[in-house]
Amino acid sequence: MPQSCPNLNESRHYADLLSLPFTDLRRLLTAARVSAAEVPMAAGLHYNYAAMPVEERHLDLLQGLSDEFDLVGQYQRLLAGERMNVGENRRVLHHLTRGQLGPAVMHDGRDLGAFYREQHQRIFAFAEQVHRGALRGSSGAAFTQVCQIGIGGSDLGPRALYLALQQEARRQGCQLMTAEFLSNVDPDDADQVLARLDLARTLFVLVSKSGTTQETLTNETLVRVALRHQGLDDRAHLVAVTSETSPLAGNSAYRDSFYMDDFVGGRFSSTSAVGAVVLSLAFGPAIFQALLAGAHAQDALALQPDIRHNASLLDALLGVYLRNVLGYPCSAVLPYSQALSRFPAHLQQLDMESNGKSVNRRGEPLPYASGPIIFGEPGTNGQHSFYQLLHQGTDVVPLQFIGFEQAQGQRDLLVQGSTSQDKLNANLAAQLVAFAKGRADENANRHFAGQRPASLIRGARLTAEALGALLAHFENKIMFQGFVWNINSFDQEGVQLGKVLTGQLLAGTAEDEALQAYGRLLGLRPPA
Repeated sequence: MPQSCPNLNESRHYADLLSLPFTDLRRLLTAARVSAAEVPMAAGLHYNYAAMPVEERHLDLLQGLSDEFDLVGQYQRLLAGERMNVGENRRVLHHLTRGQLGPAVMHDGRDLGAFYREQHQRIFAFAEQVHRGALRGSSGAAFTQVCQIGIGGSDLGPRALYLALQQEARRQGCQLMTAEFLSNVDPDDADQVLARLDLARTLFVLVSKSGTTQETLTNETLVRVALRHQGLDDRAHLVAVTSETSPLAGNSAYRDSFYMDDFVGGRFSSTSAVGAVVLSLAFGPAIFQALLAGAHAQDALALQPDIRHNASLLDALLGVYLRNVLGYPCSAVLPYSQALSRFPAHLQQLDMESNGKSVNRRGEPLPYASGPIIFGEPGTNGQHSFYQLLHQGTDVVPLQFIGFEQAQGQRDLLVQGSTSQDKLNANLAAQLVAFAKGRADENANRHFAGQRPASLIRGARLTAEALGALLAHFENKIMFQGFVWNINSFDQEGVQLGKVLTGQLLAGTAEDEALQAYGRLLGLRPPA
């Protein structure tokens, strides 16, 4: 059972890793190393660990650690429907939303894999009806815009994927509707989003698994009022994505309802109905199906027990080495692709909400560090923002670069002897070497110590299939790290306390004097 996994501090492989001397990246990083230190991924992607401070002896010990903790075996049990979310006694089935890799998972007599496929087919049929004008707004106008109302996993993942695929879809002639996203309870967010919409031509997708999310329901009310103000029937402009047990399910206030369940966590839900509705409306089902195919193929590769042939598992174990052996508390995700501008924000939630835990699966305090702090920004913007600290700051921050040989679009010209894409990738290559090798200089202010570890995920072009593989890679990396740390990566109790106190403050039932005082400072009025 997952609860009986070994304690990391009791692992002989971990003890041996702790005893190894630090590997000098300036010596290690050679042309031969760059070519050899690669692991194939799905959809033509490759994971390159040349600039990581590990040699064969490290990899052998990390392989031993993987085998000792039965990491692939735990993944197989998750795929088979074992209740790996021990805190909430739930299965963890986001992999099943893109294809079956284990035995059929049954719940209350229902084949859940078939249920997810059925929901996708319902969504694809709905999207096709919208696209051909069979379903229209209450004024009779065809829908040309879609707006997703949701927060957290109902926003970050789908928004990141939409932005990542928008240019690729246009290139293929598949940009069928433009999409907006409304998440923050801040009324200024709603004002700005609604100002960009033609409400008569907008279909809103309300996403809340529980049907009780405060921010989402508040924004839904603002949207309904705006629709009615223009004389539109709000019901004709809203569909719901929720669980079958929520108050939104089958509710006549929505044009239609599409379902997920409690076995798909919000931050892992982009390949469920949560992402399927908005992305199928925006780009058509074929693009979303390609995304699913890439994710499924990468999920299958994650079953490989040899870490030298399993990029997600190797990335996870190298992250454990950086976090627990070398003691680095942060990690930066640096995509050299503007299409992935919101991908670091999605990974921030995915990683920090999953592995930001201080107790193990038995509820005991952890005697070692768990998940790192995640941040990031696309290159080359980040170079002119926070790279100064990454190069010469007092903390070493491991780096995860993502890059592509070709741009998604076709608009690129020679400027000063090279294309923009060439300049982008030259910057990426230069940063990898600069971080690893540094530069000696007698002037201390110009001295670069180097020894900054980095990995690279590279591919030919950011297609829908490649994006799916990239998404699944990081989901599986985070899952494997949670297994190593013996923590429950699939609940998020840390977000609950603030919600409880917020409810007390708004209801006027707060007893904590400091809470009341902060409320007054921020202009909160007693409830009527």
